[in-house]
Amino acid sequence: MLAFLAGPFPASAGDTKAVIELFTSQGCSSCPAADHLLGELAMDERLLALSLPVDYWDYLGWRDTLALHTHSVRQKVYAETRGDRQVYTPQVVINGVAQAIGSDRNAIERAVAGAEVKSKLTVPVSVKRSGGNVEIEVGAAAGTPASVWVLAVTRATSVAIARGENRGKTVTYHNVVRSWTRVGEWTGKPVRTSLPVAALTGADAAVILIQEAGSVEEPGRISGAAMLALH
Repeated sequence: MLAFLAGPFPASAGDTKAVIELFTSQGCSSCPAADHLLGELAMDERLLALSLPVDYWDYLGWRDTLALHTHSVRQKVYAETRGDRQVYTPQVVINGVAQAIGSDRNAIERAVAGAEVKSKLTVPVSVKRSGGNVEIEVGAAAGTPASVWVLAVTRATSVAIARGENRGKTVTYHNVVRSWTRVGEWTGKPVRTSLPVAALTGADAAVILIQEAGSVEEPGRISGAAMLALH
């Protein structure tokens, strides 16, 4: 059994937040430990930890109630872009460039440290709620043009799994991505844009990602991120 280190990653002045995407499945017996760990990582203010449930284990006897097929494709393209072609659950991808086993805190810590050196989140992002809108401001910075994404996120949801490898377990999933909306393009100059809160159906948080991506299923490096609680 893998041992988890106690407490969050050490933080110091000037640290840049890293985006951690956990590819997980209710049909994967190795995933509950990673789902629990992601909940701990989500409490670290230096990290933006997200759950991206996939659907490719549904054939094992339980259809994942939170999965999006686009997450399965996204994970595969990440692997092809890295060149290692490693696609598995639980897997985390950090800043769109590094990967690690999702239940191994030590491996994630090393991957975060490496991503911070090689692929820091250098694009400033601020987000606030104004009436019925989510207002987003992306600052000026040097960097490759990227898309501005708004993710509808459920902060925590528990699922009782009735069949498959996790039969009989109730698992809590944290910062679950429910939908993706592209709201603009960033080219290095300041950008302001917005999205109606009503467009984020069922979400209790909005996450902003600045990512080199042609679509959700063609992901690249993440260069900026922010999160806003809606309730």
